[in-house]
Amino acid sequence: MAQQAVAQYAISIRLACTAFGISETCYRYQAKFSDDNALIAEQLLELTEENTDWSFGLCFSYLHHVESHYWNHKRVYRIYCELALNLRHAPEPLKEPIRANQGWSLDFMHDQLSDG
Repeated sequence: MAQQAVAQYAISIRLACTAFGISETCYRYQAKFSDDNALIAEQLLELTEENTDWSFGLCFSYLHHVESHYWNHKRVYRIYCELALNLRHAPEPLKEPIRANQGWSLDFMHDQLSDG
């Protein structure tokens, strides 16, 4: 919005940033895209393909300590989630009991059973 105000009304960047309550640093920020993102994605896919039971923590630890890649954990986790690797394990549906007394449950809303 500040960029639109500067372009449309020819006001200064300082005035636009003050009006919209943002810093000039935020206004001038340019994202730095890196080719490392493709490498991180490739490495994560290889790791999770070989080790299907590894979670993010094990993958990141392996990349950091064994492979000696010193990427930020937040960046690696963002890519991990973009690849939907955090959704690999689908929950199993509940099994329905076949006969009587096969499944038991208690009402945990009470702090004691009916017989004391």
